[in-house]
Amino acid sequence: MLRYRADLRPLFFNAVYFGLLGLAFAAVPLNDLRIALPLFAALCLTSFMGAVQTHNAVHCPIFKQRWLNKLYQVVLTCTYGHPVSSLVPGHTLSHHKHTQSRKDVMRTSKARFRWHLLNGLLFLFIVAPSTSKADMAYTKRMRTQHPRWFRQMLLELSVLWTAQIALFVLDWRKALVFWFIPHIYAQWGLVGMNMLQHDGTDSSHPYNHSRNFVGKAVNWWAYNNGYHGLHHIQPGLHWSLLPEKHAELVAPHIHPNLDQPSLLVYLFKTFGLNRRLDYLGNPVVLMDEGPDEQWIPDPRTTAADLGAEGIDPALAGT
Repeated sequence: MLRYRADLRPLFFNAVYFGLLGLAFAAVPLNDLRIALPLFAALCLTSFMGAVQTHNAVHCPIFKQRWLNKLYQVVLTCTYGHPVSSLVPGHTLSHHKHTQSRKDVMRTSKARFRWHLLNGLLFLFIVAPSTSKADMAYTKRMRTQHPRWFRQMLLELSVLWTAQIALFVLDWRKALVFWFIPHIYAQWGLVGMNMLQHDGTDSSHPYNHSRNFVGKAVNWWAYNNGYHGLHHIQPGLHWSLLPEKHAELVAPHIHPNLDQPSLLVYLFKTFGLNRRLDYLGNPVVLMDEGPDEQWIPDPRTTAADLGAEGIDPALAGT
């Protein structure tokens, strides 16, 4: 059923998320902060882990059966509050294929505050207009070019909004605290990784295009998403294989400053000390920022990048 046994870990934490959410609505009063606050924190963490697994599952579907991957995308949609299929246009196609160029709707050059902490904190909201526009344009085109993908997107969106409306009707205060805010946190964390992994790197270099965070603890909780350089080189490689392959294929060639041993130390040096530096230690120079360029490809050329609906029989041979 599973392609890799390692996916039992994210499946376990997906179950933990829904268990905690059910507990929050069934038995936890909001005014009991001794329970509500730890539960809120746990929901933020497990929702973020769901967002990370969303990223992994789009690049490398975890089940052998297509129908299970389609169902799992619906489940993941509810763990982090956004249709899983929408990761395809802004991330898989725009960012991965056009990293840091004007065809990358999530390029870090859009963040231009002098106080760099604001760039880190607000990156999600800085790129949100562009990613939303890209999502809508791509989804509209896929209605005719890839109907199966379009229907999957609508299914995820319909289930998400049905669940969201039901929870707000049931108890809007709990829905806000235990459902909505953890989802925003998860999306903020997932998109914010872009700033950490690409700002001040060299997008034209075969290895120095991404910053890696190789600490064991952060990669255990984030399913090896710290090994971002190899992920860009081989995006379909399963997350459990990244550390070994990184050591073999990337570490011997990458600039040592792009293999960061500690995420927390990097965050302090970069945002706490307000140092927006490139990987050579020089201040990041931001060129004049132009508008996004058109990047939407024909789905027949990106069959491996579309998540559970990556191979559409209707397009075969056409």
